[in-house]
Amino acid sequence: MEFPVTTAPEAPDVQAPRIPEALAQVGAATALLDAYAPGDARFFASPTRTLLAHGVRAEVPHDARPLPVRVAETLDAQLRGGNRAPVVVGAVPFDHTAPAALAVPEVARWAPALCEDPLVGIPAPVPGAGGWQVRPVPAPDVYGAGVAEAVRRMRAGEFSKVVLARTLELTSPRALDIPAMLQRLARRDPSGYTFAVPSGPGRTLLGASPELLVSRRGNRLTANPLAGSTPRSADLAEDVRRAAALLESAKDLHEHAVVVDAVRDALAPYCADLEVPERPTLVRTAAMWHLSTTVTGTLAQPATSALELAWALHPTPAVCGTPTALAREVIGELEPFDRGLYTGMVGWGDASGDGEWVVTIRCAEAEANRLRLFAGAGVVADSTPEAETAETGAKFQTFLHAVGVDQ
Repeated sequence: MEFPVTTAPEAPDVQAPRIPEALAQVGAATALLDAYAPGDARFFASPTRTLLAHGVRAEVPHDARPLPVRVAETLDAQLRGGNRAPVVVGAVPFDHTAPAALAVPEVARWAPALCEDPLVGIPAPVPGAGGWQVRPVPAPDVYGAGVAEAVRRMRAGEFSKVVLARTLELTSPRALDIPAMLQRLARRDPSGYTFAVPSGPGRTLLGASPELLVSRRGNRLTANPLAGSTPRSADLAEDVRRAAALLESAKDLHEHAVVVDAVRDALAPYCADLEVPERPTLVRTAAMWHLSTTVTGTLAQPATSALELAWALHPTPAVCGTPTALAREVIGELEPFDRGLYTGMVGWGDASGDGEWVVTIRCAEAEANRLRLFAGAGVVADSTPEAETAETGAKFQTFLHAVGVDQ
């Protein structure tokens, strides 16, 4: 099968992407999805474009320098070495001091967005009987106790919000079919952000995030913080009721406002102007409704890269809490696992500074016959252990659907 191939996107635009006409054909995006295989491949699909990269021309080094500096120097070295359009692709961990999984690929193939490809509507095959063994870490009651402790401390005035996560560890009697999982994730939510990238030797990070951290095209930036959510319902009337209730929920509106304020404060120093809507709207995935605000702005210095902006935002209160430093400490105390790349960011950036970085949620890490799924909930003073446990359970559904596990 022949695939459209370029070394980098032509003047990528996250709002109105300029894709070469030769790429704008039925099946171009789904062809890249079909061609993905784990190993050294990196797949990333957004509402504006689809990327499939192969091989490793250079890895971003890990040292004491800020990550945007290391990435910029890696891309500059590629330009000097004759790579006319280098791009870095991969994931960045929640812990900013931990190594990132970022590389410049040998080949990058680009196509229009999956949501623009009519063939994405063809359903992915239903997963076979997996015989999965499922183990929650921590157990739901332990997670609920952590939520209760966080609420107690917030009501005592220690901090205002913390995001607490839990995991599901899935073990299969057979090797994992990662391409099939990616197909189901992408075809279920083609308007979101779907990704599969190497996360370590023999490991793959894959998922379908609804949340854009930040994108940049030229001197224009876009951020789309999400905070405040509720599960979808298969009953249309109930689904609409839940969406309407979310828009009026004082707890969720407050949680969302905290995140939007943090995004505004982080981006304002980089911008000549910044537009922040007064009230959120709704965004939906197959599993969840989310409160959403689209922030746009014009850079004061056009040399500021998408990754620099993402680094200034990371981590937002939507995945960490407020104040950030204290929330990190609370997460370390109450979560009995290392988040790794979960609640970091995943995406791409080029030598001009353009790029798209999304929040690494609704994801799992795959290794051999094992999956570790992650889900978190924003805990505020009005939270209850029961509600936050239920919210994380609903968020697991995105990935559980991809592997055919009923919970």
